[in-house]
Amino acid sequence: MPAYWVARSKVNDPVEYKKYTDLVPAIIAKFGGKVLARGGRFQIMEGPDKFHRFIVIEFPTLEQGVACFTSPEYDKAAAFRRGGAGEVETIMVESV
Repeated sequence: MPAYWVARSKVNDPVEYKKYTDLVPAIIAKFGGKVLARGGRFQIMEGPDKFHRFIVIEFPTLEQGVACFTSPEYDKAAAFRRGGAGEVETIMVESV
C-alpha cells in the first residue's frame, strides 16, 4: 500500500539548505520514492504561516519511506539542514 512522506519546511540558510536538497533526490529514488511536490506554489488554508516550502513524496510502502528517512545516507544529507539551515516537520502516512 503506498505511503506518503509529507513535510513542511522553513529555509533559514539557503546556501546550506541547498547542500541538503542537492543530495536528497538520489536517496529518495534509491528507496523507490517519487517526488510529487517539492516547493512550488502553495496557499496556506489554516494554521501558522511559519513554513514556506512543502514536500510530498510517494513510496511503495510505509516501510520503504521510513527506511529512507532513517537511512545513513539521508541522515548524512539532513545534517546540513539540521545544523540550523532549516526547520522541518515530517510525517509518513500510509494511504487507505
